[in-house]
Amino acid sequence: MQRQPGRRERHPLATTDSLHALLAQPRSALGVFVPAGLHPPHAERRHLDQIARAGADLFEVGLAHHDAGLDGPVIQAAYRRALSRGNVLDHTLRAVEHAAGLRPTVVMTYWEPVSRHGPEHLAHLFADAGAAGVMVVDLPNHQAARWQAAAKDVNLHTPRLVPRHTADTDLATVAADASGWLYAPASTAPTGYRGPLDIPALADFTKHLRAASPLPVVSGVGISTPALAARVALLVNAVVIGTPVVRALTTAPEQASALTAAFAQALNPHTATEPRA
Repeated sequence: MQRQPGRRERHPLATTDSLHALLAQPRSALGVFVPAGLHPPHAERRHLDQIARAGADLFEVGLAHHDAGLDGPVIQAAYRRALSRGNVLDHTLRAVEHAAGLRPTVVMTYWEPVSRHGPEHLAHLFADAGAAGVMVVDLPNHQAARWQAAAKDVNLHTPRLVPRHTADTDLATVAADASGWLYAPASTAPTGYRGPLDIPALADFTKHLRAASPLPVVSGVGISTPALAARVALLVNAVVIGTPVVRALTTAPEQASALTAAFAQALNPHTATEPRA
């Protein structure tokens, strides 16, 4: 994807303001994680369209990485498949560009590719593609200031994943390096966890996050069923589903939209199930 240096063509739906407005709504929004490059571009665009119509309020687009240590086997396998197709960054930029034309879109990545491509360069590329933000899930604390400055320069949000074990004394520091949202994992396991969730512990953690920062709180990881999503939604501004949809996209892509619709209905049961534009 050839881009002119310094040129920014951002879709109006993908601005940071649209993300802020979405997370300020009284109901919990539904985010859907999609790894970029899992399918050829034309199929990927079709899947994104279908997931958006099925009820996704925002997209998280994953930049494939060979050492996705915070992810479970389903997403790691999807990343390996994307990596085998080559041109990972270009495929991700194209996926972000399309997703951002549908819903507010945030890129999910690890620090290694950010460091390899250069934080300032990568921030410009994703901003040009229309991303509202980029969340580096394993952002080293000593790199947080540089990354935040690079993202702020191109008007990108910098959400932060906050591990459950983060001490109260460190929450303010982490929150100061974040914008867009704070991400509170619903489980302490890697993505793809399918067991029960400790809802009281998550509720306590979200209270600590809200005391440390005015930012919205988003939760994902281990939200494996619509019923669990409905319970977590009472605590946070948005619920993100990943592995269930990625599993469908990998094995039976036509099921991804129906699965998304089931989660959307659980979060907002009083809304009609008519597809959205």
